[in-house]
Amino acid sequence: MKKNPTAGYLVWRLATKWGALLDRALAPYGLTQAQFSVLGTLYGVTRAGGQPSQRELSDHTGLDPVFVSKLVRTLEGNGLVRRTTDPSDSRAVRLTLTDRGVEAAESAIDRVMTLQNQLAEPLGGPDSEQTRQLVATLTTLLDAPPPPDPGRNP
Repeated sequence: MKKNPTAGYLVWRLATKWGALLDRALAPYGLTQAQFSVLGTLYGVTRAGGQPSQRELSDHTGLDPVFVSKLVRTLEGNGLVRRTTDPSDSRAVRLTLTDRGVEAAESAIDRVMTLQNQLAEPLGGPDSEQTRQLVATLTTLLDAPPPPDPGRNP
């Protein structure tokens, strides 16, 4: 056990813990974490009136476009997502949720939100000042440009 853990180590441990919790929570819906990130994001964008392309969804989730394409194909095969060619750009694929996809997204989102609230309980709950500070700190870290590759010569 580390006596003075680094921030990187703690972020990694928290991400690993969160991932394991998500896997267990999403298993009853037949979803992986990555599939949920695409399905949930598509649900949110669709509810806001959008019909994103796979590329836009990739940009929004931060996932690699090739990975998003594979995830979308799986979700489509499971009857949750529909892909259509963009009428204004034949290279682009637009995404929509099927009725079954909407139901799956809503159920999974409810479960994940419950899990998030439980995760925030040690900080005083999801609306506590301590949770807001944690979110602000994590946002700062995520918004920062990546550091230079230590293996590359300047």
